[in-house]
Formats: sequence, structure tokens, C-alpha cells
Amino acid sequence: MQIHYLSEQNSLLTHFLSEIRDVNIQTDRLRFRKNMERIGEIMAYEISKSLAYESLAVQTPLGTKQTAQLKHEVVLCSILRAGLSLHQGFMNFYDRAENGFVSAYRHHPNQDDYFEIKVEYQAVPSFTNKTVLLLDPMLATGQSIEAVIQKLHQENQAHEVHIAVVIAAPEGIAHLQKTIPANCHVWVASLDERLNEKNYIIPGLGDAGDLAYGPKL
Repeated sequence: MQIHYLSEQNSLLTHFLSEIRDVNIQTDRLRFRKNMERIGEIMAYEISKSLAYESLAVQTPLGTKQTAQLKHEVVLCSILRAGLSLHQGFMNFYDRAENGFVSAYRHHPNQDDYFEIKVEYQAVPSFTNKTVLLLDPMLATGQSIEAVIQKLHQENQAHEVHIAVVIAAPEGIAHLQKTIPANCHVWVASLDERLNEKNYIIPGLGDAGDLAYGPKL
């Protein structure tokens, strides 16, 4: 597994990350979703630099230009529901990509801090020999991404998997290093300090799904 940290140098990404964390700005759901979309666009571009390309001759009105295009088809796959705004940013750049959606959530069977990851709803195209971009704003324990990858790989074998997360905890990164396939890349917009006793990211930003779409039951 290869890890890429995108905020080691300040850029507009840093600016948008600051805004999605700010409690005084978070109350504006439209702005939160738009900032997530912008972060998705920046991450989509950065990831594109590492993908495989093949030569292409393009006919212009005045001649022929030798250029390049993506070699492998792309599938964008988001973990519902928090990943939807991020997904839109990636779709703005990978406009020919196929799209998939998977639900994954923490289930607390004993009504305490212990939880299991439930992966239920799945609407995903075939991605055998394709490049999969798996999108999830928050990487806390890493168990959700592990569970989704295991479920998806039961039926398909991707050429390459790129996992894009906005905010990650070191514990989640360490977990993925032990559990996901070697052909995976993890792209992190911001690495935070740690998880707290409830396995929430500190300082984090709160619940990305709630901030984007409102509280859930």
C-alpha cells in the first residue's frame, strides 16, 4: 500500500479544509457540500497524475497532435452517505467514469461503544481490470474501508484501487496497512492527531454526513 499526503504544502486545499472544520461555517450545509466538492476536484486532479496513460493522436482543424489519454476505465465508488459531495467533485473531472455506491455504517449491537461495520446496500458496476477510486471523507478506524474492499473484491479484481479520504487518523492508516491489498493507494487530504475513546477523529470535523445532509435518526 502506498500513502500520499496532499496537504504537506499549503494550497487552496488547505483553505477548503479549514472551512469544513470551522464550527462557524459548518452551519451552512450548502457551503459545506460545495467545499467537499472542491476538495474532491483537487484530489481527483492529484490522483490523475499517478494513473496510467496511453498515446493518442488527435486530429485538429490544422493538423495532428500526439497526446495521451487514460489507459484504464475509471469507476468512482462512494461510501454512503457522507461520500456523495466528495463524489460530485470527482465526477466533475472523471466525467466518463462509471459510478458505484455502497453503504457502510457502525452498528452498535449492545448500545455501547463497541461497534461492527455493516455493509448492506450495494450498486456497483463491474470493475475488473479497471481503476477504482473509492471515496470516503473520514478515515477513522479504517474498518469501513476494509469491509467495503473485501465485499467488492469478492466478485471483481480491479487493476488498481485508489482510496481518497479527506481527513484520516493515524490508527486508520495503520489498520489499512495491515488489511488491504498491496495494489491500493491511499490519498489523504489531512492527517489528524488521533482517535478518541469513541473512535472519533480528533480534532476532525464532526459527522460529515450530518453536516452535509442533516441529522439522521
